[in-house]
Amino acid sequence: MGNKVLEVRDWLAAHWVVGAGFMAAALLALAPLLAQIMSLPLLLIFLHSPAYMIHQVEEHAGDRFRTFANGRIFGGREGLTTNAVLVINLPVVWGLNLAALYAAFAFSPGVALIAPYAMLVNAFTHLGARVNFGSYNPGVISAAVLFVPLSASTILVVNRLPDVGLADNLGALAGALLLHALIILNVVRRLCALRSRNALTP
Repeated sequence: MGNKVLEVRDWLAAHWVVGAGFMAAALLALAPLLAQIMSLPLLLIFLHSPAYMIHQVEEHAGDRFRTFANGRIFGGREGLTTNAVLVINLPVVWGLNLAALYAAFAFSPGVALIAPYAMLVNAFTHLGARVNFGSYNPGVISAAVLFVPLSASTILVVNRLPDVGLADNLGALAGALLLHALIILNVVRRLCALRSRNALTP
């Protein structure tokens, strides 16, 4: 990785969470105006972006989630890297929510159901970790307070539309589960590589 790429990565790693907080505030400031011109399903899908950004502030400020995951879940090994955190949270999460909003506008909110299902799956992972470890994990408060009600209400509202059916829901849920499975697979592959590297080290 070139020096310039490393510089950009390090700059993003140091500043993206602060940027997410400011972006969330700006998007929420627009919400009352957008509520006058957007349908309720479209507005709810729009709100997934600022809600996720608020969650990211709780989750990743001070590199808290990566530290928690590597220390508590992966036994002190770096299963979750800085690069992975940036890729998951910027192009994947922000990109997914933006694409869902445009798809809902251009086609149907039913096409955008992957956004609330992905949010709901994420919430359940945080809540599951809370039950499993019996303690706070970075992101669990916003997952419970924001993710569960917003994603559930979005799914309910979108499913009231006449052109939305079971196939839309199953496809969206499958996509959300696949997305999280790919993230887990990437971590598992890294942990296996670290184990192999340590086994070869005398």
